[in-house]
Amino acid sequence: FGANPLKKAAIAPLLKRLHAWDLAASERVTRFVALSRHVQARIKAFYGRESDLVYPPVDTRYFTPDPSDTEPDAGKYDLIVSALVPYKRVELAVRAYTRLGYPLKIAGAGTEQARLRRLAGRNVRFLGRVEDARVRRLYRNCRLLVFPGEEDFGLVPVEAQACGRPVVAFARGGALETVAAGKTGVFFPRQTEADLLAAVEEGAAIAWDPAAIRAQAEPFGEARFLSGLAESLVRCMDEPS
Repeated sequence: FGANPLKKAAIAPLLKRLHAWDLAASERVTRFVALSRHVQARIKAFYGRESDLVYPPVDTRYFTPDPSDTEPDAGKYDLIVSALVPYKRVELAVRAYTRLGYPLKIAGAGTEQARLRRLAGRNVRFLGRVEDARVRRLYRNCRLLVFPGEEDFGLVPVEAQACGRPVVAFARGGALETVAAGKTGVFFPRQTEADLLAAVEEGAAIAWDPAAIRAQAEPFGEARFLSGLAESLVRCMDEPS
């Protein structure tokens, strides 16, 4: 909900009721399925329960490298694909790249769009909502995919890697499970402009291997998801009543 104190005060009573409902509802769950080890740890911490790990499906058959699918400025921009809402921390990247001066394209829309535009320098382009084919082309032609927030899993870094492109990501959440440091991307330890820019500089200096990056994404395809979910359902049905 952002940092607005009025919003936080207004939502506090609702969150308190939701917390009580959530805890009560968790007692009725036969078996939990988590979409990352990051979420598994939260399930264990808050509910005291074990869970199966089933990563969400990424369409690795659609998101692929293709040297013939080019942008006019191929390799000369970095990319963010994200909803423009506070927890995605797009503001961090906008401020950092405005300082850096390197071209940054942002695909996505949301409540923060107008404010982010006011913060951005001329090197930052807001593309708004973009159809899937254009998103794929943007992935294929970016220098780096920038992922400044913390996500439970994070489909975007996997989609970019499926297209053979490296990722600069905050070192928290699901990205730690999908991006291989030094092989398919670079992590920054704190959500500061300095840390993000240092990681971007490091990523720009590496001679990346698109085939190795693509290989990192392939295990997160639909087949693994379907088999994992099926195994979890069997275990659930075998639970003693």
